[in-house]
Amino acid sequence: MKTTLFSNTIICFFSILLAAISCKSTSVNPNPGSGTASELRVSAPFADQTTQFAFEAAKRVVAQEGQAKNVFISPLSLHIALGMVLNGANGQTAQEIQKALKLDAQTLTEANATYQNLLENLPGVDPSVTLTLANSVWYRNTFQVENTFQDLLKQTFKAQVSAQDFNDPATVTKINSWASEQTKGRIPKVIDKIQPDNIMFLLNALYFKGDWKTPFDTDKTIDSPFKLASGESKTVRMMRLETNLNRFFQANYQAIEFPYGTGKFAMTVLLPSESTTADALISGLTSAEWAKIQKGMILGRIDIGLPKFTLNYDIILNNVLSAMGMPTAFTDRADFTKINTKGGLTLSFVKQNTFVAVDEKGTEAAAVTSVGVVTTSVQLPTLIDRPFVFVIHEKTTGTILFIGKIADPTKTNS
Repeated sequence: MKTTLFSNTIICFFSILLAAISCKSTSVNPNPGSGTASELRVSAPFADQTTQFAFEAAKRVVAQEGQAKNVFISPLSLHIALGMVLNGANGQTAQEIQKALKLDAQTLTEANATYQNLLENLPGVDPSVTLTLANSVWYRNTFQVENTFQDLLKQTFKAQVSAQDFNDPATVTKINSWASEQTKGRIPKVIDKIQPDNIMFLLNALYFKGDWKTPFDTDKTIDSPFKLASGESKTVRMMRLETNLNRFFQANYQAIEFPYGTGKFAMTVLLPSESTTADALISGLTSAEWAKIQKGMILGRIDIGLPKFTLNYDIILNNVLSAMGMPTAFTDRADFTKINTKGGLTLSFVKQNTFVAVDEKGTEAAAVTSVGVVTTSVQLPTLIDRPFVFVIHEKTTGTILFIGKIADPTKTNS
């Protein structure tokens, strides 16, 4: 079979998130034992559009990374982080981001209401599964951020917003410590240093830990061959399970659903047929195909083998997002005047760091999406602080009158 160690589970974690946001109205209890009931409400259009976003982002990342490389992204974390960015954008920049997020058929107010609902209620869908979502915004303390933008981030996105001394190396430690704390240490670092033109970082952190509804028996895990896309075989630790699982069959793939906890979260593994590849499979996935899989699942007994795996992954998503329809945000033409009315801001990077571990007991996964905002119009001073050459010339004729070199400005004589 043409595949890789991770390709047969390439979109397994998408189902954890997509299944949750596909519920139009789900009763949840965000504080188990408190007796306070809330509802996770996601409209059918939002669910469908964000599923489209998830698969388009995934197929572009897979295509960019190539057939032999493992890939693991969190569409939900990316979507929420860009949702914060969207609220700071205006004009064409905002329109492009909204379109890239597949939210162009909704108003920003409607999208924000869904973001808020997800942040408040998604973590409590299944008390037996740990799911946390957190946002933070860090900005240079000499930079003015509009109060309306700050208030929206705090209220709608539940974001921790703080002004920091970006010239202090301790600020890097603070940001990385926040990411590590929110992901239970699985993602200890998201930035290496703060550049002089960095004025803001917007971060979303997502952490998931769920035990299988039916765990694998560790005594049945064996060494087994795994055929790579190149045709080469590797020996992997193959977990085995014989139980009743939901399955769906197509000519070019089969889908197997592994539920967590009470069954409200699941990992769906899509295994391509011998005649195709995981890359080809993911390139053809759409929200409509995903809906067909969910509706067509049939419960049946199966003897299944799933490789154990652990993956740390990171990727810069600038090119992917530009190709998805929001190129202006990464240029000097970007309009983020809702962050600061003077403008002159652009996105320097959108990065995602992820972690996933799958074993006999269950799955642990984490993601941090970080967005860097830099200034384009408020330039730091350029100091002529070393020997230099200067030319005195007449511009209309191009006549050069003088050429000089200053090696030591304190000397008045040569």
